[in-house]
Amino acid sequence: MADFLGMMKQAAQLQSKMQEMQDALANVEVEGISGGGLVVVRMTAKMDVKGITIDPSLMKAEEREVLEDLLVTALGDARRKAETAVQEKMQSLTGGLGLPPGLFGQ
Repeated sequence: MADFLGMMKQAAQLQSKMQEMQDALANVEVEGISGGGLVVVRMTAKMDVKGITIDPSLMKAEEREVLEDLLVTALGDARRKAETAVQEKMQSLTGGLGLPPGLFGQ
Protein backbone atom coordinates (compact mmCIF):
# COMPACT_ATOMS: atom_id res chain seq x y z
CA MET A 1 0.00 0.00 0.00
CA ALA A 2 2.89 2.36 0.78
CA ASP A 3 4.25 1.80 -2.73
CA PHE A 4 0.91 2.77 -4.23
CA LEU A 5 0.73 5.95 -2.13
CA GLY A 6 4.29 6.81 -3.14
CA MET A 7 3.44 6.34 -6.79
CA MET A 8 0.37 8.55 -6.43
CA LYS A 9 2.48 11.25 -4.75
CA GLN A 10 5.02 11.07 -7.58
CA ALA A 11 2.23 11.26 -10.16
CA ALA A 12 0.81 14.35 -8.45
CA GLN A 13 4.26 15.98 -8.41
CA LEU A 14 4.75 15.14 -12.08
CA GLN A 15 1.36 16.61 -12.93
CA SER A 16 2.23 19.78 -11.02
CA LYS A 17 5.55 20.11 -12.87
CA MET A 18 3.82 19.51 -16.21
CA GLN A 19 1.30 22.26 -15.41
CA GLU A 20 4.12 24.66 -14.50
CA MET A 21 5.80 23.86 -17.82
CA GLN A 22 2.54 24.42 -19.73
CA ASP A 23 2.08 27.78 -18.00
CA ALA A 24 5.63 28.80 -18.90
CA LEU A 25 5.09 27.81 -22.55
CA ALA A 26 2.16 30.22 -22.75
CA ASN A 27 4.65 33.08 -22.27
CA VAL A 28 7.06 31.95 -25.00
CA GLU A 29 6.30 33.62 -28.33
CA VAL A 30 7.75 32.56 -31.69
CA GLU A 31 7.46 33.81 -35.28
CA GLY A 32 7.05 31.72 -38.39
CA ILE A 33 8.22 33.47 -41.55
CA SER A 34 7.60 32.52 -45.17
CA GLY A 35 8.12 34.07 -48.56
CA GLY A 36 11.25 35.91 -47.43
CA GLY A 37 9.24 37.78 -44.80
CA LEU A 38 6.11 38.36 -46.90
CA VAL A 39 4.03 36.38 -44.38
CA VAL A 40 4.72 36.33 -40.63
CA VAL A 41 2.79 34.29 -38.04
CA ARG A 42 3.21 34.99 -34.30
CA MET A 43 2.20 32.30 -31.82
CA THR A 44 2.98 31.05 -28.34
CA ALA A 45 4.80 27.81 -27.72
CA LYS A 46 1.37 26.43 -26.76
CA MET A 47 0.34 27.09 -30.38
CA ASP A 48 -1.98 30.00 -29.61
CA VAL A 49 -1.86 32.21 -32.70
CA LYS A 50 -1.30 35.84 -31.69
CA GLY A 51 -1.18 37.48 -35.09
CA ILE A 52 -0.51 37.21 -38.79
CA THR A 53 1.05 39.86 -41.01
CA ILE A 54 0.85 39.69 -44.80
CA ASP A 55 2.89 42.00 -46.99
CA PRO A 56 0.55 44.35 -48.89
CA SER A 57 2.23 43.45 -52.17
CA LEU A 58 0.46 40.08 -52.01
CA MET A 59 -3.09 41.48 -52.13
CA LYS A 60 -5.37 44.44 -52.44
CA ALA A 61 -4.63 46.81 -49.57
CA GLU A 62 -8.28 47.24 -48.59
CA GLU A 63 -8.66 43.46 -48.06
CA ARG A 64 -5.46 42.87 -46.06
CA GLU A 65 -6.92 43.17 -42.54
CA VAL A 66 -9.91 40.95 -43.36
CA LEU A 67 -7.63 38.22 -44.73
CA GLU A 68 -5.31 38.48 -41.71
CA ASP A 69 -8.26 38.10 -39.31
CA LEU A 70 -9.62 35.13 -41.28
CA LEU A 71 -6.24 33.41 -41.16
CA VAL A 72 -5.97 33.88 -37.38
CA THR A 73 -9.46 32.43 -36.93
CA ALA A 74 -8.80 29.46 -39.23
CA LEU A 75 -5.50 28.66 -37.53
CA GLY A 76 -7.16 28.84 -34.11
CA ASP A 77 -9.95 26.54 -35.25
CA ALA A 78 -7.45 24.02 -36.62
CA ARG A 79 -5.44 24.15 -33.39
CA ARG A 80 -8.55 23.47 -31.28
CA LYS A 81 -9.51 20.53 -33.49
CA ALA A 82 -5.97 19.13 -33.25
CA GLU A 83 -6.06 19.42 -29.44
CA THR A 84 -9.41 17.59 -29.35
CA ALA A 85 -7.97 14.80 -31.50
CA VAL A 86 -4.94 14.50 -29.20
CA GLN A 87 -7.17 14.33 -26.12
CA GLU A 88 -9.33 11.64 -27.71
CA LYS A 89 -6.24 9.65 -28.67
CA MET A 90 -4.80 9.95 -25.14
CA GLN A 91 -8.11 8.81 -23.64
CA SER A 92 -8.20 5.78 -25.90
CA LEU A 93 -4.60 4.92 -24.96
CA THR A 94 -4.97 5.47 -21.21
CA GLY A 95 -8.65 4.59 -20.74
CA GLY A 96 -8.01 1.00 -19.69
CA LEU A 97 -5.20 1.84 -17.30
CA GLY A 98 -7.40 3.22 -14.53
CA LEU A 99 -5.47 6.47 -14.33
CA PRO A 100 -7.18 9.44 -12.70
CA PRO A 101 -8.66 12.01 -15.11
CA GLY A 102 -6.37 14.94 -15.79
CA LEU A 103 -3.17 13.02 -15.09
CA PHE A 104 -1.81 13.92 -18.52
CA GLY A 105 -3.20 17.44 -18.73
CA GLN A 106 -6.61 16.44 -20.01
